[in-house]
Amino acid sequence: MDLAAYADLLALQSGVVSRRQLVADARLKPHDLQRLVRRRDLVRVHDGVFVDHTGDLTWLQRAWVGVHLAWPAALSHDSALRAADGPGRAGRDDSVIHLAVDRDQHVRVPTGYRLHRMAGFADRVMWNTSPPRVAIEEALIDVAVAKPDDFGAVAVLADAVQARRTLPIRIRDTLDLRPRVGRRDFLRAVLSDLDRGTCSVLEHGYLTRVERAHGLPDGQRQVRDSRHGPLYRDVVYPGLDQAVELDGRLWHSSAAQHDADLDRDLDAAADRLTTVRLGWGQVFGRPCETAVRLGRLFAARGWWGRPTRCPDCPGSLDLAG
Repeated sequence: MDLAAYADLLALQSGVVSRRQLVADARLKPHDLQRLVRRRDLVRVHDGVFVDHTGDLTWLQRAWVGVHLAWPAALSHDSALRAADGPGRAGRDDSVIHLAVDRDQHVRVPTGYRLHRMAGFADRVMWNTSPPRVAIEEALIDVAVAKPDDFGAVAVLADAVQARRTLPIRIRDTLDLRPRVGRRDFLRAVLSDLDRGTCSVLEHGYLTRVERAHGLPDGQRQVRDSRHGPLYRDVVYPGLDQAVELDGRLWHSSAAQHDADLDRDLDAAADRLTTVRLGWGQVFGRPCETAVRLGRLFAARGWWGRPTRCPDCPGSLDLAG
């Protein structure tokens, strides 16, 4: 038994080790393993996987257990992002450990783990991380495309870019290598906007999903404001003395907080503010509710019309606001 190799394995893997490693790397004989288990120096978690204590497993230990059970395997999706974040960032669902394996690999895992079979698996994994995980750009794309709506997908990418965990161009380059990804064209356009610091996707979404779809007044686009130098307003409604700015910037604490702040701005606009800011959530997450709020705001500015119902408006939505 190689005691140094045994200790190194436990230290590297948060106290989790597999029988395969004990035999191949630490050169344990069957009687060595039996002795360690009998003395409770090692406790069996699942077939062929052990931990060096008798208490509850931490998230990181659960992750290591899953990797060993499905080996060769790596953390993926939210679990890869959780591992990349480290212990200091909370807010992710830790109830399920997501594991990536090769597309042709046949393996079963117990409750609490979810397998994702991937083509080109080996090339998408960072094998030098502890535990191994798919590259963050790969994980971000996987999580984004699984979101039920466009705003959820945008929030995943925006939060990662804001936290400086990666760059838009890196995610876009990875996306270009995955031609079968859902929402691919939309996500690529969003990433290009984030890279350039513009929000053309947001502007087009406002026109088609909010303004035009709900019969709101026609705004004037990119209106130059000569009073403030070379400044352009995104959308201006001259007869109502109202401007709409489409805010795709990432300087809030998170995309979710940014979204909540913009909702409050919109509600406060009825107090005769002249500019209202809208973001990804208002345009792509709740376009119908946004149209109702804008209709109420425009009515306070003198508009005699009212929003009309689009095919996606829920029946419970009160268009009168």
